[in-house]
Amino acid sequence: MTVPEGWGDFFVATAGAAGALAGLIIVAMSVNIKQILDIPSMTSRAAATVGSLVLIVVSAAAGLVPGQGPRLLGGEVLLFSLVALGLTLDASVRMLRAAPAEWRTSTWAKVVLALVQVVPFSVGSVVLLTGSYAGLYWIAAGIVLVFAGSVGNAWVLLVEILR
Repeated sequence: MTVPEGWGDFFVATAGAAGALAGLIIVAMSVNIKQILDIPSMTSRAAATVGSLVLIVVSAAAGLVPGQGPRLLGGEVLLFSLVALGLTLDASVRMLRAAPAEWRTSTWAKVVLALVQVVPFSVGSVVLLTGSYAGLYWIAAGIVLVFAGSVGNAWVLLVEILR
């Protein structure tokens, strides 16, 4: 059994785009490494961003493996999403601990947005584990959310960190 028609093209496109964006973020980190290291929560935030993009790449690659059914794909994506969720939770805790009181509300907003990006992968993988390819739509939503959030984090790592 293979993913339904059309999903292969989606996975190929998203894997390439996520790989390119992950590369951009890694370059941004290397260019601004001193500033990143000087901000207590920034290294974990960068790691969570790269981790969520890698989640797209490995989930898309798993979706392209021929002949596997939804349950096996669901198990793979669940494993990958739990790793990315762990990175995101670590970054969230560090951001909240490092945030001054006057930034607490905006920091909570960043935490919620970061979690909202990764959770659809876990939900989608659980739906896939039931044998339904409908879980792919949850994963697609997660992919779109990770792209949006990662572009924002790339901007922070390239530009805002220097202000």
